[in-house]
Amino acid sequence: MTANSLMESDRAHWIHPVASWRDHEERGPTILGSGKGSWLTDIEGRTLLDGFAGLWCVNIGYGQESVVEAAAEQMRLLPYATGYFHYGSEPAIQLAERAPGDLDHVYFSLGGSDAVDSAIRLIRYYYNVTGRPEKKHMIALHRGYHGSSTIGSGLTGLPAFHAHFDTPTPLQHHISCPYPYRSEAADDAAIIAASVAELKAKVAEIGQDKVAAFFTEPMVGSGGVIVPPKGWLTAMQQACRELDILFIVDEVITGFGRTGPLFACEHEGLTPDLLTVAKGLTSGYVPMGAVFLSDRIYRAIADNTPPGVAVGHGMTYSGHPVSAAVALEVLRLYEEGGLLANGQKSGAYLATKLPGLLDHPLVGDVRSLGLLAGVELVTDKQAKTRPAADLNLPGHLARIGYDNGLIFRAFGDGIVGFAPPLCITEDEIDIMIERFVKSLDDLLTIKEIRDAIG
Repeated sequence: MTANSLMESDRAHWIHPVASWRDHEERGPTILGSGKGSWLTDIEGRTLLDGFAGLWCVNIGYGQESVVEAAAEQMRLLPYATGYFHYGSEPAIQLAERAPGDLDHVYFSLGGSDAVDSAIRLIRYYYNVTGRPEKKHMIALHRGYHGSSTIGSGLTGLPAFHAHFDTPTPLQHHISCPYPYRSEAADDAAIIAASVAELKAKVAEIGQDKVAAFFTEPMVGSGGVIVPPKGWLTAMQQACRELDILFIVDEVITGFGRTGPLFACEHEGLTPDLLTVAKGLTSGYVPMGAVFLSDRIYRAIADNTPPGVAVGHGMTYSGHPVSAAVALEVLRLYEEGGLLANGQKSGAYLATKLPGLLDHPLVGDVRSLGLLAGVELVTDKQAKTRPAADLNLPGHLARIGYDNGLIFRAFGDGIVGFAPPLCITEDEIDIMIERFVKSLDDLLTIKEIRDAIG
């Protein structure tokens, strides 16, 4: 098909995720053709540095032939095996063995949204079979992201995922996100104390005997790449223990080297009750997600369900052998192929380059953890003024960045996200920063934006 015919077919038939349908009918798609390492090429031949690893998922980079070979070999050998009726496959069993630390039981999903959805269902089941059916309420963070499933979208703390979808439900609640740049707290300890106090107050408001769990990302991803103070996650886990509610960590974005170690929980040595993952598990080469359960939660469900009675949660493609084979090879590349180490080195280098952006008149804040970084744009640095919506700054910036050969995430409130592949080199980080600075400078050639700067 020609580029034009692809554009027209897309406009006519493909409903794209989290997009304005009418805008897409007018705009059409940006069609990508190939990728290698940290670079993409569109169907018109333009090369682009992918500063966002697809959708923060292509952690190993594009074009890893060993992953392609692992998938092809498994497809030839056994392209599908159900996990129903006690069947299994070798790659799925081997992958399950790789469950981290004390989270030694795993349910495989197809991606992040249904991993969260599975966690919610299993939490409900856990409390029902252990004789506490009143514990149904769940708490998450404003600006947090936990997918767009019918249930999980209510825990997501972003308005676009609620509007006209009848979420959150009355059983879903939110507390403030720990947001150092926009916090009035005196220091990190005060930010942590405020979060703990707000969680305890929310539980007291609902009723401790009615609250089931607290969901959180180790750092906010889609809500603006917001890094909480060190020790925040530990304090929130301790509060959950005191309140007798489950502590659930969503590492769909932060898992598999994105923040440095294999899992972001490792920064503070934590083991949550449940852990959700996806994205970097297969680096986006094929769909797969997972929910890891602590032995305490697993045993409670197993031992309180009568023999012969099925736990009624399942998916046709749970533990898909091709996805599992890909995940095993991706894990090998992280650990034996040096990608985890390279990501840590490049993440440290990126952290030295970001502060230089603060010299730009549009940049109010920079923050990062490993190869996950946020740049917050403002029109008045002193007042920390967010860009007015009618400036369409994110739309202009994404277009300008693309024209300059760089892909990043331009969020709707003036925050820019970076999450390059773990294979990125220091030279490529220099290119990424240079092209981003040029894009910011080009943004100032738009009169309305230039005039808005205080």
